Amino acid sequence: MRTKTASDFLIRRISEWGLKRIYGYPGDGINGIIGAINRANGAIEYVQVRHEEMAAFMACAHAKFTGEVGICLATSGPGAIHLLNGLYDAKMDHAPVVAIVGQQARAAIGGDYQQEVDLITLFKDVSHEYVHMASTPAAIRHLIDRAIRIAKAERTVTCIIIPNDVQEMPAVETPPRKHGTIHSGVGYAPPRVVPHDADLRRAADVL
Repeated sequence: MRTKTASDFLIRRISEWGLKRIYGYPGDGINGIIGAINRANGAIEYVQVRHEEMAAFMACAHAKFTGEVGICLATSGPGAIHLLNGLYDAKMDHAPVVAIVGQQARAAIGGDYQQEVDLITLFKDVSHEYVHMASTPAAIRHLIDRAIRIAKAERTVTCIIIPNDVQEMPAVETPPRKHGTIHSGVGYAPPRVVPHDADLRRAADVL
């Protein structure tokens, strides 16, 4: 089934990773994503909290108790800022969490538009392993894939920022195979750490 908007593809891709729940609080900076969740026919359970801070804490708790990647969702500006407390809890406790954050339309960025915040700088510490903004629908695929994979592999916080105009643009499910495009896939295989034979013998001698 083909998706309609970049937000529809984002939600479908999250589901393809086997993740079934998003904790969030709505706002006009993420209207496109909220609409996509509503159109997903239950593929993703949206848990609406009373405050964005709780969305981050609940995503962190979800990661700790299930071993899955937790996902939280917040709008731009103050909504995004409210995520920080819960995200730092995840970072310090090595819980894999992905924050998906809205932003003002691309044409307004840098113009002190209503509730505009430099979100990449804001999240650069708490999600320093991976924080990027989608400048085009074609970037959604590799951004969400990498955000989930890095969060899972490194047991850390990652963040993707999606301007509200990009959310409503037509989906690009598979970027064209040409110079300057990135292709990614779903899935992560954790490494298996095995001791050297000599180390096993030394441990046996101690025992």
